Amino acid sequence: MAATNTTTQTVAAGMELAVDTSSASPDDAAAKAVTKRYEGLAMVRTKAIKGKGAWYWAHLEPILVHNTDTGLPKAVKLRCALCEAIFSASNPSRTASEHLKRGTCPNFSTASKPISSPSPISTSLPNSAPPPPPTSHHNPRKRSSSSAAASGSAPTPSYSVPLQGIVDPNRFCGGELTYASAVTTTVLTQQPHLMLSGGKDDLGALAMLEDSVKKLKSPKTSPGPTLCKSQVDCALDFLADWVYESCGSVSFSSLEHPKFRAFLNQVGLPAISRREFTGSRLDAKFEEARAESEARIRDAMFFQIASDGWKSKNAGGIGEDSLVNLTVNLPNGTSVYRRAVFVGGSVPWKYAEEVLWETITSICGNAVQQCVGVVADRFRIKALRNLESQNHWMVNLSCQFQGFTSLIKDFSKELRLFKDVTENCYKLASFVNNKSQVRSSFQRYQSQEGGYAGLLRVPSMRDYETLNFGPVYVMVDDIVSSARALQLVVLDESYKGVSMEDPTAREVAEMIGDVAFWNELEAVHSLVKLIKDMAQEIEIERPLVGKCLPLWDELRAKVKDWCSSFHIDEGPVEKVIEKRFKKNYHPAWAAAFILDPVYLIKDISGKYLPPFKLLTPEQEKDVDKLITRLVSREEAHIALMELMKWRTEGLDPVYARAVQMKEKDPVSGKMRIANPQSSRLVWETYLTEFKSLGKVAVRLIFLHATSCGFKSSWSLMRWVSANGHSRVSMDKAQKLIFIAAHSKLERRDFSCDEDKDAELLALVNGEDDVLNEVLVASSV
Repeated sequence: MAATNTTTQTVAAGMELAVDTSSASPDDAAAKAVTKRYEGLAMVRTKAIKGKGAWYWAHLEPILVHNTDTGLPKAVKLRCALCEAIFSASNPSRTASEHLKRGTCPNFSTASKPISSPSPISTSLPNSAPPPPPTSHHNPRKRSSSSAAASGSAPTPSYSVPLQGIVDPNRFCGGELTYASAVTTTVLTQQPHLMLSGGKDDLGALAMLEDSVKKLKSPKTSPGPTLCKSQVDCALDFLADWVYESCGSVSFSSLEHPKFRAFLNQVGLPAISRREFTGSRLDAKFEEARAESEARIRDAMFFQIASDGWKSKNAGGIGEDSLVNLTVNLPNGTSVYRRAVFVGGSVPWKYAEEVLWETITSICGNAVQQCVGVVADRFRIKALRNLESQNHWMVNLSCQFQGFTSLIKDFSKELRLFKDVTENCYKLASFVNNKSQVRSSFQRYQSQEGGYAGLLRVPSMRDYETLNFGPVYVMVDDIVSSARALQLVVLDESYKGVSMEDPTAREVAEMIGDVAFWNELEAVHSLVKLIKDMAQEIEIERPLVGKCLPLWDELRAKVKDWCSSFHIDEGPVEKVIEKRFKKNYHPAWAAAFILDPVYLIKDISGKYLPPFKLLTPEQEKDVDKLITRLVSREEAHIALMELMKWRTEGLDPVYARAVQMKEKDPVSGKMRIANPQSSRLVWETYLTEFKSLGKVAVRLIFLHATSCGFKSSWSLMRWVSANGHSRVSMDKAQKLIFIAAHSKLERRDFSCDEDKDAELLALVNGEDDVLNEVLVASSV
């Protein structure tokens, strides 16, 4: 309340000082400033009556005073709605305190504040000319008197409304009054102090009774919006699309919520049933989406299967961990959803292999060579390798996003630095959280430094002992962000008393005062953030297989700079990276890097040649082996001869520059390849002399290096977990997921609504400062 009053004063004062510096005459400029000031106060009062402002706006009305000679607005005043007194508008809060709270107003009662108050209107004083028509109209909206009364002072044993506190309804045009005004006009004129047995909550019901009587005495239907059948069908179709695409974020039960039904009625739409949205309409949308998906797959000559969800991201919990998404990646860069598989607990690799093969055969039948390969987030060694060995034309890859995130776990297990930092942080956070005196002091300094007080998030003992670095990183991040507060805690006099009795307190104080501890903490935090940022970029960008080697080279360069910055020995760190690199590596990385024209390098003679010099000798051999495996035995020697020609001649410079042409992304601001499909199209249309090598190139360079795709909502997965044994429920869930995934993949939206909401709430200030908005609008 105090913050709102202060802001009101600031805005009102600011509005008085505002002067229009335009080229208009001084009178016009002054009139414009006065009008803006009036409109600003009117907006503030309107929002305050709705519950977003100070209480006194229910009694004080801004009015325009006009010049009798020119007819232009010359001042803004405040009028008391209770006693018609006129005041200056420079300080509404002070006016309210002096006139209302201190008893100056004879008609104001502090025991019960006004039930409701109509929107402000422009009113002239007796000595002023009639005002010009306002630029915007604020029609009074009906509000139940019970909700308006709730904004008043504390409830009393019986509800009493003084007659003088009611605004005279004759001052308002249009005949639309609030329920409270109607009740007081018809009832309170007979009984100045109306006593209701149910207290103030009865007033809303009484208002509805009077309204019903009035309608029966003079029935008059209010014309609402009328829509034709085609408009209604179109609107409901859009509504269904939104509900299905939310994939559980919007509850079907909310469609029958009274407020939502009132909204539908207000805009002229009929009430809808949740049974309809989970029945025939859902079936129709699913069939439509599936038909589109099947048509796109049929148009493609070959495809790749992406399988995401086998890798548990949240051990022991429910959610996306129990949903495996199977997506079809097409050569033109688009993806279509295929199916969802619900799994729980540990999944055997043989089951995963069967699911993948069943998905392939369901798409292409016996023509299984149309499937170029699979990319998955798990089962690289067994299921993927087994499928690849049985089908020589397949290229099965492990997800790069999963590979980068697994690197964090590797560091936490194999680097002594991570173990020391984890142990020290766990000891510090546990001590601060469990010692009440230290905790109170810490939260006090937290509030002073960051405006927020809370506990340090400590991982469970199971996560701590198993080196699950996800929860550990959260704890590390908390300590880094609370560094200043922790340092102030150990300097506090109260902590010195604790440290005299508790040896752990002395140990923690020494740790917090040690520069080496903070350097190591910052080093670990920085490295994990570096890897997380790269992994997040991979998830968003969804790179192709040719990008894999450059990505790992970029990681090595960044980690080398990190070692130099924090004076860390490079040897152990590089060893961990190379170990993870070999686990994820596939010969297709090197082959696609060589065959994709995007990565051609211009030599001194002006030719654009494949980057063989950036490969290791082992990787060069991998290129030869992979190409000979992907073609028939008869074509193997021809493909190798064409590879030698590609190595020495490369691509025509004009075509090479056209393929490598970049443009600025309007969203991220990064430079990106203008036409990503040009790499494949060059092989299919221009490099036709490479008959055998070209077949390999077009099937290889389009492959995705990540399995990331559609993300389901937690609400849907909770529902699936609760109804997993119902065939009907699972069938509806499959259809709902298919519709949502199909729509998101169609518009290339790989985000999750819940993640977006979390980001939005993290950025929202949380303070609805209406008066500041008015001040900014008035000063423009």
